[in-house]
Amino acid sequence: MSHTDQPYTHSRPLPPYRGILAVDAKDFTGYPAVQHGSISRAIPQLLEMSFERAGISEVWKDRRFPDSTGDGYVFGFDPVVMPFVVHPWLAALQDVLTEFNMHSAGVMHIRLRASLNIGPLPDTGDEFDGNGTPRNDTHRLLDSRPVKAVLAASSANVTQVAAILSDRCYQDVVASGYTGRHPDHFIEVPATVEGKPFAQRAWLYVPVPSGNLYDRRVLGDQVIDDQEKRQPDGGSRQYAAGQEAVAVSRSVVRADRSNVNSGTVYGGQSVSNIDVGRDHIGGDYVRGNKAGTVHGNQGDTVHGNKYEGDR
Repeated sequence: MSHTDQPYTHSRPLPPYRGILAVDAKDFTGYPAVQHGSISRAIPQLLEMSFERAGISEVWKDRRFPDSTGDGYVFGFDPVVMPFVVHPWLAALQDVLTEFNMHSAGVMHIRLRASLNIGPLPDTGDEFDGNGTPRNDTHRLLDSRPVKAVLAASSANVTQVAAILSDRCYQDVVASGYTGRHPDHFIEVPATVEGKPFAQRAWLYVPVPSGNLYDRRVLGDQVIDDQEKRQPDGGSRQYAAGQEAVAVSRSVVRADRSNVNSGTVYGGQSVSNIDVGRDHIGGDYVRGNKAGTVHGNQGDTVHGNKYEGDR
C-alpha cells in the first residue's frame, strides 16, 4: 500500500459518484450444477433486454466495472439516470422475467433480487475500479433479510422481482420526487444480514406484489407496527390482521337460545335470538348502533306467553 492510500493522512478529491446495481438469482444453488452456467449466462442477457424494454439501453451500454457473480451481476452507472432505473426499469425487468419464465416451460425459473445504491467509487478504467464501501453495502443490502423474505413469501407465478434501495438512493431519487413512483410504493425496513455486522435503513419496492406484503413473518414486528402507526385507520397495511378475521368469520357459530354475532361489525350490528328446534326467530332484529343509548324498551314488550298459538 502506497503512502497516498493511507487514510486520514491528507485530503484528496472524492471519487466520482456512481449508481450501483446488483442482482442475485433466488435459489440459484437449488438448481442442478449442470444448469448453473446457463443461468449465469441468462442473467446479463435478461438485464440487457430489460434496459432496452425500459427505453434506457444506454445504461447497459455505458456500464462501469461490470462483474458477474455467478448467481448474479453488478455494475456501476451514471447516477443521473437512477430515477429511470427505479422506474420504469424495475417494472420492465419484472415483465422480461415473466415472459422468460413462461417460455422456459419450467426448465429454468429465474426470479431476481435487486439492490440499488449511490456513492463515491473509483472509476479510472483500472481493473480494480468500483471497490469501496458503497459497493460493499450494495451487496449487503442484496443479501439482507427483508428483500430475501419478501421474495420468498411472494407467488413465484406473479412476483419475479423484489428490489431494495439504500436510504441514500431513496432520499435522493424517490423522496425528492425525481422518479415516477410515489413514496407510498416503498416500505421502510431495517436491513440486516445474518452473521454480518451490518444494519442500515433501507426501502423495499416490489413492482408486482403478491401474497401478503405486510406480514410480520416477512418484515418483523417493528416494521408492521410503524406502518400501522402511519395509517391509524388500518387500511390495506393491516392485511395480516384482516386475514385472521376472515379465518374466524368462516367458523360456524351456534348458541342455543342465545345471541349470535357473526361476521365483521362496522358501526351497526345485527343480533338474532335463536331458538333451536323452532322454525321461527323469537326476539327482535336490531338495526343501527347497538352501542348507543337506548331509551325505553329495546324491541317489543311481550305480554303473556310469547309462543302461544305456535304449538
